[in-house]
Amino acid sequence: MIKRIFIFMANFIYMFFKILPTKNRITMISRQSNNITTDFKLMKDNFEKNHKDISVIVLCRKLEGGEKASVRNKIEYIFHCFKQMYYISTSKVLVLDSYCILASILKHRKSLKIIQIWHSMGTMKKFGYQILGMQEGSSLKTAQIMKMHKNYTYAFASSENYAKYLAEGFGCSTDIIKIFSLPRVDLLTSKEYKEKISSRIIELYPKIREKKNIVYCPTFRKNEDQMQKEIKKLIDAIDYEKYNLILKLHPLSKIKIDNSNVIYDKSFSSFDMLFVADYVISDYSCIIYEAAILNIPLYFWTFDFNQYIGARGVTFNYKKEVPGPVCRDINKIVNSIENEKYDMKKLENFRIKYVTNIENCTDKICDFVYKLMQ
Repeated sequence: MIKRIFIFMANFIYMFFKILPTKNRITMISRQSNNITTDFKLMKDNFEKNHKDISVIVLCRKLEGGEKASVRNKIEYIFHCFKQMYYISTSKVLVLDSYCILASILKHRKSLKIIQIWHSMGTMKKFGYQILGMQEGSSLKTAQIMKMHKNYTYAFASSENYAKYLAEGFGCSTDIIKIFSLPRVDLLTSKEYKEKISSRIIELYPKIREKKNIVYCPTFRKNEDQMQKEIKKLIDAIDYEKYNLILKLHPLSKIKIDNSNVIYDKSFSSFDMLFVADYVISDYSCIIYEAAILNIPLYFWTFDFNQYIGARGVTFNYKKEVPGPVCRDINKIVNSIENEKYDMKKLENFRIKYVTNIENCTDKICDFVYKLMQ
């Protein structure tokens, strides 16, 4: 009942915002971060350089805790929603990289185009309508009331092989899926960006240049008790005479590390740390698509495979599709890194299958949006 009242009141207030005239404006909204995201920054810079006649507004704010957020956070977010309403109602195009409540529940002008670029390069974890009723998913009733992922004019996928899974997650037809790789791909293929970021990382961690670097970047777990124990096994398994171990855990992770041999970084993103990685150990994280673009050997440490699949699930045949060894025992992963030849061809085929385009991605997306505005 509270949700229904909220939706009714939001649409009532929004009617008055829709009286305002539409401007030659694009609004970008994200719940992924409180700061402008990489993809939105690249798009905004591109429009300001090539289409000065268009105004670009970026609104980034997380609702910490979601439905369990504090009363103060919820009140602050409601005021942020009023700001979203104003800019949505006066824009020609709305670009999203995550689920936006107001984009889905409000009745918009027919002229408004809503584009969901999503924040993931490729498919891995199930989400949205794929996990309704599951441990980490919403209920069907909540999804229906909140009109989850509705009103999209277009949604972007990095390849045709990803489009089907993306449409399932959004509960939409594949007809609205357009094939575009995310703007961040331009950074992955930029020598200038690689030199700039790697220099900054090495300045902070000079020993990175002395040995091969193993970067561990796992998916976030709400319950980290098992993960804390497993990470200790990882730390104990590394030969620090040969390798640096760089831990890139989720920003919300509470895991404690007390080992001088380990680089437990909180200054750079997992994305940026890829530029100094010689090997990447992950699990169900979509960072693997970005690593594949950089041709970094990938290893899959799945110590909680059965529990994770039961609670969340993955979209494809995991053990068959992923381009590297899949092991529950970290010692087998480390042994593979040290002694086994990596299949780089399989890695390349994986990248080609799930990230079709890796050239001028920002230009292509911005050109599409610009034409849509005309």
